[in-house]
Amino acid sequence: MITGAVDVTQELAAFLRTRRERLDPHDLGLPARRRARRTPGLRREEVAELAGVSTDYIVRLEQARGLRPSADVVDALARALRLTPDERAYLFDLARQRPRDAGRPADTAEPPLARLVTDLSPLPAMLMNHRYDILAWNGEMAKLLLDFGTLPPRRRNAMWLCLMHPRTRELYLDRERVAREGIAHLRTAWAAHPQDQALSDLITECLTHDEEFARLWAEREVKVNGRGRKMMRHPDAGVIAVHFETLTPLQDPDRLLVIYRAADDESQAALDRLYAR
Repeated sequence: MITGAVDVTQELAAFLRTRRERLDPHDLGLPARRRARRTPGLRREEVAELAGVSTDYIVRLEQARGLRPSADVVDALARALRLTPDERAYLFDLARQRPRDAGRPADTAEPPLARLVTDLSPLPAMLMNHRYDILAWNGEMAKLLLDFGTLPPRRRNAMWLCLMHPRTRELYLDRERVAREGIAHLRTAWAAHPQDQALSDLITECLTHDEEFARLWAEREVKVNGRGRKMMRHPDAGVIAVHFETLTPLQDPDRLLVIYRAADDESQAALDRLYAR
């Protein structure tokens, strides 16, 4: 359960443990051991050897005994555990070794960005922050997903809507993949914004009230997914396939500009019918 700020010591321990356990020793060219392995993945001493640290150091990290590894050690652990670029960034965030902007949270849409969202019509577009709070949207996005203006501000959150709202919960044909990718992004945001109480409250609510979220959150997947494809079954327009692209303004790096476009001619025709209603 998440209460208040991120418990980085416990999360760092769990993350290192799960990444160690998923590795196959044979894939790393490690010698076979006579004694059968009692646990999956690498042993702690093997990780220690690959990272150039002591086994006791790995033990203390995985037991959440308050260590704060240096940037060099984090880099060595990332290489030893074969972390992806997103996982590596997440590990640096947990170790507090990546500099962060200490400015105000991104809770509002700056006027130029809000105007840009409108100007992107007829492409559906919306602006979100790192929590997936929806800060601005155009009419096409409202018709495709939901009229966010009818919701209280605290419920204008893409993750909450995907999990909890009756209409958007049933919108995606590939719903588990959409939820999995969203949760993987949310975990990176959680590590990067440890003092964001609103984000912690959102995750706690989802963990408490949605079994699917709790199951996927426990898998500790970490990924920032900036583009892809989604399949929707719209109640008025039928099946629609869209490609999405997520852009980050250079001056506002905690904002996410999401743009949809039809993935095929049939989907474009369905969108045209929807917008004409």
